[in-house]
Amino acid sequence: MHYELDENYFRGYEWWLMKEAKKRNPNITLLGLPWSFPGWLGKGFNWPYVNLQLTAYYVVTWIVGAKHYHDLDIDYIGIWNERAFDINYIKVLRRMLNYQGLQQVKIIASDNLWEPISASMLLDSELLKVIDVIGAHYPGTHTVKDARLTGKKLWSSEDFSTLNSDVGAGCWGRILNQNYINGYMTATIAWNLVASYYEQLPYGRCGLMTAQEPWSGHYVVEAPVWIAAHTTQFTQPGWYYLKTVGHLEKGGSYVALTDGLGNLTIIIETMSHKHSMCIRPLLPYFNVSQQFATFILKGSFSKIPELQVWYTKLGKPSERFLFKQLDSLWLLDSGGRFTLDLQEDGLLTLTTLSTGSKGSDPLPPRSQPFPRVYKDDFNVDYPFFSEAPNFADQTGVFEYFMNIEDPGEHRFTLRQVLNQRPITWAADAFNTISIIGDYKWSNLTVKCDVYIETPEKGGVFIAGRVNKGGILIRSARGVFFWIFANGIYRVTGDLAGWIIYTSGHADVTAKKWYTLTLTINGGFSSGTLNGKPLWKNVSVNFPKNGWAAIGTHSFEFAQFDNFRVEAIH
Repeated sequence: MHYELDENYFRGYEWWLMKEAKKRNPNITLLGLPWSFPGWLGKGFNWPYVNLQLTAYYVVTWIVGAKHYHDLDIDYIGIWNERAFDINYIKVLRRMLNYQGLQQVKIIASDNLWEPISASMLLDSELLKVIDVIGAHYPGTHTVKDARLTGKKLWSSEDFSTLNSDVGAGCWGRILNQNYINGYMTATIAWNLVASYYEQLPYGRCGLMTAQEPWSGHYVVEAPVWIAAHTTQFTQPGWYYLKTVGHLEKGGSYVALTDGLGNLTIIIETMSHKHSMCIRPLLPYFNVSQQFATFILKGSFSKIPELQVWYTKLGKPSERFLFKQLDSLWLLDSGGRFTLDLQEDGLLTLTTLSTGSKGSDPLPPRSQPFPRVYKDDFNVDYPFFSEAPNFADQTGVFEYFMNIEDPGEHRFTLRQVLNQRPITWAADAFNTISIIGDYKWSNLTVKCDVYIETPEKGGVFIAGRVNKGGILIRSARGVFFWIFANGIYRVTGDLAGWIIYTSGHADVTAKKWYTLTLTINGGFSSGTLNGKPLWKNVSVNFPKNGWAAIGTHSFEFAQFDNFRVEAIH
């Protein structure tokens, strides 16, 4: 809902992603969690709790729309990612969900730290009743006494966030076990699923797998995917952890789960300190060495005749393998007793389930750099996604747009559609910006048709060598070529517009199309307006490389067409 009473359930890629996930596993659990909120909810304040009913209405319509337009059942809904919660808002949200017949949608809070949410719940019986799960982010496998006292399910509702190398895989393997052993957390959610964004953005390659080259189709199924498989292929939501789990004598840990119907899955990890550090929090030192561990199956498990065995070994390339099925373990004559030789940096699953599968994926296309010459005229009659490919919006939202009145060459454009600053989660820029291309680009020409929609105050830019994005976007440097509806042009060395290289008068007004060209070569840059030089040989020494970009001066409607970039190298 970009504006009040504006409802659109076909924006972005998330609907598609959820439906694709459901195709692969119809029982997958879906969670919703707001990071930012649309600005109109704040009534001028950067705060979502100004009107509790309005914010709850906004969230509930999203859940209703998911069902109505996409047949998606949202199972859990959060409050506000890693920011303040409001006790009354949580209660209002529960009441509104119930009023809409969504009693089955559970509330998770507060997706930040264990406190103060746990203490608040212990002091407020209604709050305790309406929250189903306490979710903490990056708990470092530990919880707090108050959280346990609530008797609620405890989740690590955001974790991992680590480069998906072997160390990242080790981090993931260790916390998947120890979040339960040390902190009684029965779910661990990795941020993020697939690293499908430019690698030089903050948290590059912090996905369980990597697919950051849509132009080539190249992808890598990284080690954390197979680490996850050790748990996820042999358990389901609804299985129970056994109480007899814990740490191994010489480092490492083991958990065991059952479906209550006789099936058993045991997961053992021996991740070393240096090969399992997550990006956060700091991991205190511990030692792991090779050891023999004896397990005894008792009670109803003593009659299990055989366990399937799956093994991963991280570390030296010569010894390394991922999710390999070994010979099964026969237990008929052993009275349920078996001894394992556990090597450092290993992960072992022993299970009664015989449904495990390594699976295979076809060899992906070769990795290729972003094309040196790239153009997009945005002429798409019925776009599958609302956003144009390869553009990565950092602040603002750039969507395909059709000018119904314009039968000419600007009928189909890319439009910046947010006209007010959102209630932000991070320190978004005050300008809108979408980046594209190869971060290594240095010398390039960017050309684009632009259309300012806001008289007097409106402004747009094209840029090159943009060196930052994500949570750091406000301090992005680069070469930015701006034109304004009041007839001014400006060339700046940063997005915020503090570093002015040159400025002057330009024959520009709102509601007219102009063609801007920005050329950057070595330490110099120049720009043209409708093919005529506007400024040239302006000295630009920093940064040396970065992405191309388009954007607007503030949160305002503006359009872009016939985008073209050519990188010399």
